[in-house]
Amino acid sequence: MNTQAKRATDARTPLSTEELAARLGIKAQTLRAALCRDGEYFGVRPLKAKNRFLRWPADAVERLTGEVA
Repeated sequence: MNTQAKRATDARTPLSTEELAARLGIKAQTLRAALCRDGEYFGVRPLKAKNRFLRWPADAVERLTGEVA
């Protein structure tokens, strides 16, 4: 799979709390605590999957860091 196709696939796939935390360079508990306290993490709200895990929007990294893919 080429880089552009992989990036397009990554852009649609929601991230787990652990994946988002790793990409942002923070602890997963930081995301969970902010969600419990404020209902969001700097304006980004996750969806709750049927298995009760949180799924963060795939573009959350770009929104939080201000980077353009």
